Amino acid sequence: MKDPYQIQLPYQTYASWLKKHYGQKVYKIPVNTGGTCPNRDGTLSCGGCIFCGEKGAGNETLSSSISIKDQIKRNEAYISKRYHADLFIPFLQDFSNTYIDFKTFQSNIEACLGEQIVGISISTRPDCISDQQLDFLSQISEQNHIDICIELGLQTINAKTLRILNRQHSLSDYVDAAMRIKAHHLQLCTHMILDLPWDDEMDVIEGAELLSVLKTDFVKCHALYVERGTKLAEMYQKGRVQLLSVEDYIHRVVLFLTHLAPDIALQRVIGRIPEQDSIQTNWHISWWKIREMLIDRMRDLHLTQGCAYQKNRQKLIGKIVL
Repeated sequence: MKDPYQIQLPYQTYASWLKKHYGQKVYKIPVNTGGTCPNRDGTLSCGGCIFCGEKGAGNETLSSSISIKDQIKRNEAYISKRYHADLFIPFLQDFSNTYIDFKTFQSNIEACLGEQIVGISISTRPDCISDQQLDFLSQISEQNHIDICIELGLQTINAKTLRILNRQHSLSDYVDAAMRIKAHHLQLCTHMILDLPWDDEMDVIEGAELLSVLKTDFVKCHALYVERGTKLAEMYQKGRVQLLSVEDYIHRVVLFLTHLAPDIALQRVIGRIPEQDSIQTNWHISWWKIREMLIDRMRDLHLTQGCAYQKNRQKLIGKIVL
């Protein structure tokens, strides 16, 4: 019996995109390069973003003391046996993976190549990717006939919220990076935190519309979780920040998806970290349960991804009376 939530979903999933694009199951493999971030090492700031822990989003990766090739090999063996997949996308996940010298960057990317590799995904900041790196990635993609995706953490389009989060980059940094990535014919994935208490509903809607205009290929949606040892954890425990409810989160995701172009695939509708690393993650509700709540809400309201997105803006411009 098929999972009813995999039949006519109200939004486009990454899993369905992968199967359609490659013709079979494809799994992403987390890779730990042992890097850092200019927002942690003192170049821009110290301590990083207020929500970022010591592992830099690499809570479930293998140790960076293991070579990239061995990390991939171990994960391939495990995933092949458990999920019966034969094709893989190494995901350089922790911290800012372009914030390194060019030769090391080249070596890291080349170490990801292999017979069963159909793509490479690279997580980084909008202000940390050079044209030299993009030129190299474009060559690697063409020469090896693989897709390369850059994952940018934007989180919000609100300039004031970016400052509160201590992101130390601007919205214009993201726009510039997104345009250069697309100009190099590489894929783009954008991370958004949709329940930031300093944002309002218009920030969420404008975020979806901006990503649509810039033609991001994929989106990862996150709720604001509180990881141990972070500045956010300190703020939360002192009562200086009030988290939104799960109902608020679902409402905002619905707003975001309905204003998002229908051809953008959702890599996730909510993120998560291990319970032992967090003070509060997703209201202590399983991610799949929140996904079901979201799907039920959209179905009850007869909403689908992109139903509120005005793709042809010329229709609006034509109505303006000068």
